[in-house]
Amino acid sequence: MKPPRPDPRAGRADRWPLPALLLWLAAWAGYVALRVGLRRPVPEAFGIVALLACLWAVRRGGTPARRVIMALGFPLSWVLAAGLLPMPPAWAWALLALAALALYPWRAWRDAPLYPTPPGALDGLREAVWLPPRARVLDAGCGAGDGLRALERAYPDAELHGVERAWPLVLLARWRAPAGAHVRRGDFWTEDWSRYDLVYLFQRPETMPRAAAKAAAEMRPGTWLVSLEFALPQTEPTFVWHCPDGRPVWAYRVAPPGAPAPSSHGQAASTSSAGAGRPQR
Repeated sequence: MKPPRPDPRAGRADRWPLPALLLWLAAWAGYVALRVGLRRPVPEAFGIVALLACLWAVRRGGTPARRVIMALGFPLSWVLAAGLLPMPPAWAWALLALAALALYPWRAWRDAPLYPTPPGALDGLREAVWLPPRARVLDAGCGAGDGLRALERAYPDAELHGVERAWPLVLLARWRAPAGAHVRRGDFWTEDWSRYDLVYLFQRPETMPRAAAKAAAEMRPGTWLVSLEFALPQTEPTFVWHCPDGRPVWAYRVAPPGAPAPSSHGQAASTSSAGAGRPQR
């Protein structure tokens, strides 16, 4: 695995849900301008702004879930402001905001939200990526512990570690994780990945360039980076196969410094989650 070439978009601010908040503010500003400045009737102003916000969300929202959230933000807030639905009390909004910040701290906005690893998603990983007994495996951003449970099914004799920023999820992961797994609160971006034989990620496309650079800088030759669904940019996978639900699992073996990049011919395999890859020893 080679360090990826610099991506000119890597420094662009993309802290979700900031794009959604900016769209909702812009929609309200447009609505006020139509109602007050241009004296347009309420149905017309609402319809124009809601349509434009929906079109923007569809084009620039990214994932389907984000598109829905961005598109519905202005209409739902308008319905509440118009009194068409009962307005929750102020303390309810405050509790909701505190719960959101506890589950998704500000510093984690560049990372994935809670993306649980499906049960059995990593079954067969041991056949494709061999690890010695008691190998150290890290679930980087372990959430509620689903990834650790999937990793334990694949490597029952491994030493499992999970790092998560949100303390409610840390407590939940400690309760749900397999016996003997080590779960702690922290930032997996500042964690030293050189300590691990395999690092597992289920992140989002925007964070994969950073993951590729960190793995290339810190991980030892012969160790593995495994990513569910999202590939490293400009990096040839050693293996790729598919979960039962069809999503790809990308496996990258860290090469020694100066080693040639692996060829895609004969090294990428597409199998089922219980499929067969040759053990790498």
